[in-house]
Amino acid sequence: MRICDISLENRPRERLKTNGLSVLSDAELLAIILQNGYYGENVIDISNRLIASYGLENLKNLSLTEITKIKGIGTAKACKLLAAFELSKRANAGKICEKVIHNASDIANHYMEKMKDYKKEHLVAVFLDSKNKIIKDEVISIGTLDSSLVHPREVFKEAIKNSAAGIILVHNHPSGDCGASDEDMRINEKLFEAGQILNIKILDHIIIGGNKFESIC
Repeated sequence: MRICDISLENRPRERLKTNGLSVLSDAELLAIILQNGYYGENVIDISNRLIASYGLENLKNLSLTEITKIKGIGTAKACKLLAAFELSKRANAGKICEKVIHNASDIANHYMEKMKDYKKEHLVAVFLDSKNKIIKDEVISIGTLDSSLVHPREVFKEAIKNSAAGIILVHNHPSGDCGASDEDMRINEKLFEAGQILNIKILDHIIIGGNKFESIC
């Protein structure tokens, strides 16, 4: 069935105008982003096929190259999808500067949304003032963490520059396992010792694995 054969009041955009977003199915929301169909398949059918084949959770993890290999999805549609998913991720992540940290989950919940889909390990230092309010955060390392490569000066020069009283370290495990490795512990120990010398405390070190986290301090 072509989209023009669907009665006007039952088309996704008309239903949104009349009834609001909450009444739309996942396929209808996706159809609004994609806008038009493919020869022999309307946009709602394409959306249903995408969700049935990949699921929304997996669909948002596909690369531009992977999405454009799907029948009926060209570069323009693929870019719209990626942009929509990225906006959603950024909106969910929110702003963290100026936030006062009370416990590990305050930090973990923020970075879990940002890091859970990363394909490489990222080590982030979060700098706090004496009242545990976040001053800023900084990516220290990208790639497999190695204690010989993660040098304390990279962490503490930013802390000194921003007059930080404490640091919370956050890094992800792309495997989804948030358990600390021996290398994680070596890095943690090295940075903890440097913090004692400089009188800038390592307050916590959080490992993100998928939708889970673990504190190793």
